[in-house]
Amino acid sequence: MFKITTDSTTDLPKEYLQEHQVGCMPISYILDGVTYGRDKELDWKEFYRLMREEGKMPTTSQINPAEAKEYFEEYIKTDKEILHLAFSSGLSGTYQNMCLAAEEVMEEHPDVKIIVLDSLAASMGEGLFVHKAVRLRDAGKTMEETAEWLRQHVLNVVHVFTVDDLFHLYRGGRVSKTSAVIGTLAAIKPKLHVDNEGHLIVIGKIRGRKKSLNALVDYVEEKTGSWKQENTDDYIFISHSDCLEDAEYVRDKIKERFGFEHFLINNIGPTIGAHTGTGTVALFFMGESR
Repeated sequence: MFKITTDSTTDLPKEYLQEHQVGCMPISYILDGVTYGRDKELDWKEFYRLMREEGKMPTTSQINPAEAKEYFEEYIKTDKEILHLAFSSGLSGTYQNMCLAAEEVMEEHPDVKIIVLDSLAASMGEGLFVHKAVRLRDAGKTMEETAEWLRQHVLNVVHVFTVDDLFHLYRGGRVSKTSAVIGTLAAIKPKLHVDNEGHLIVIGKIRGRKKSLNALVDYVEEKTGSWKQENTDDYIFISHSDCLEDAEYVRDKIKERFGFEHFLINNIGPTIGAHTGTGTVALFFMGESR
């Protein structure tokens, strides 16, 4: 059986990673001059409190080729076949660095095979991509068969999310100050998705928090198509940045409208949360297109 590895931007629970034997490479972030990630962790509640109450603006980095090589060399001690599913190349240089490291490791160890795939995804969208790989591996598929299915269906992993804090997007340079002020006064909540190139794109503006959450649910109807049975049989993923009640509201509305029963909800980790701010709810499922 081959080894599946990924990075911490999947926002998958540690219990999931352990249960399914998925290797995870942490992507670091810096807050108040302190680097967190591999050797030092900050509780996610405290992370969001610092952002919300003290206006802290963390910055993120990417896994560099040397770090990536180090991780792969650790894994090949026990696994000669590795499928690595990387954070979207549209949002980070991590994918390219993982490819460079994989090539170097395979040159030095001819008995090792590493396939690196660009998930073109973020947060639990990347997590859903990993989950599909786990299911295929556990069903007895080879690494090559699993990689081929993922390549064919990477754009069927649908992301849609809404952000509550426009000022955080302004501080991160993603919207203008005028847009943030006017949007906040008018209670405008952007609806965003991750497009076919793996970029974060605004696809709508909705007035009011509840309506913006309902718009996520509407997107399921708009995009699911022939994937309804897959979404019924498997999991819908929802991630949130310290707003569990809103995530559960979205889950309950989806259950009510579509009859889907299986959900995995988890918090958005600091690496992604550094860019989204608090109050983000993100929904991930399989669909006809992004």
